[in-house]
Amino acid sequence: MPGPFDRLRQQAAVRDAAGLTRRLRPRPAGSPLLDLAGNDYLGLARHPDVTAAGAQACLDWGGGSTGSRLVTGSTALHAELEAEIAEFTGFEAALVFASGYAANIAAVTSLGGPGTLLASDAANHASLIDGCRLSRAEREVVRHGDPEALRKALAGHDGPALAITESVFSVDGDAAPLAALAAVCREFGAGLVVDDAHGLGVLGDGGRGALHAAGLAGAPDVVATATLSKSLGAQGGVVLGPAVVIEHLVNVARTFIFDTGLAPAAAGAALAALGVLRREPERAVRARGAARTFHELLTAAGLDATAPDACVVSVRAPSPEAAVAWAQRCREDGLSVGCFRPPSVPDGISRLRLTARADLTEEQIRGAVDVIVRTAPPE
Repeated sequence: MPGPFDRLRQQAAVRDAAGLTRRLRPRPAGSPLLDLAGNDYLGLARHPDVTAAGAQACLDWGGGSTGSRLVTGSTALHAELEAEIAEFTGFEAALVFASGYAANIAAVTSLGGPGTLLASDAANHASLIDGCRLSRAEREVVRHGDPEALRKALAGHDGPALAITESVFSVDGDAAPLAALAAVCREFGAGLVVDDAHGLGVLGDGGRGALHAAGLAGAPDVVATATLSKSLGAQGGVVLGPAVVIEHLVNVARTFIFDTGLAPAAAGAALAALGVLRREPERAVRARGAARTFHELLTAAGLDATAPDACVVSVRAPSPEAAVAWAQRCREDGLSVGCFRPPSVPDGISRLRLTARADLTEEQIRGAVDVIVRTAPPE
């Protein structure tokens, strides 16, 4: 009689045959590879102020939060971080979560629900998609980055509605037309929820984010989410918005109520990273400049690279197998790059994904481009 998990071996065989099997690759603390795969946009994950603050918070508060934020897991450090990040980004209030994924699930499920329409961009991150699925709301996927598609969706619904989008999309690094989307939402009295994971720290005045750049930060009909693990070099997530929204999340968001609070070390590190960004706003400018240089050099070499609106540059590969082999050849030449392929990319196009950083030198950028060009597969 077959065992209950025999079907998993069959599924694994199908993945292997298609070249789509994912594997963990633990890295050492001191990797010799030049990292263009992670999301440390501002180069703060190892900044001495950030690591020292994280270590001190661990010594002061312990290795973990010990419980839900509503029980024992909310510390003075969490409150300080929430006040600081709300003030920095221009929002009325903030609520910190254990991960960016949890923050997105909380925002979408708590603001959605039966009778609400969630109009979700077709290229949204998995956490936003899962939030829509869990919300029990009416859902409509709208054409990527298209305000007119959003208008059509909202016009066909009678009742509360939310538009759900990323500010900068994580695969190709293109930016959403936030001002136009907000204008459409206001025509129909809909709210706008924006995942600013790839905008915070690199867009807006001094890295205050894409919503700040679009003049939407602090608006009563706009909610933002973000992660603390990219530009801020730490861990965790945050929801930013009107105080009434944040109070609502404290009372109804299941990923807040029933999850252990963000570890103090991560909160302390993120708080210190905000301090560095305040003192050194030019880091955001350098990160965006590095991304533009990557794009210019790669396209000049004949590769199909996306023009970055923030720090993400993707380079198209002819097939999933070619993308995996290309990334491996880069590793062998000392360069770590992201490899995105189906089903992670719904458009079915496999890519190398590069993330620019503020601390990259011109020599490192040119060396990385040389590796990518030399190891590129034939079309």
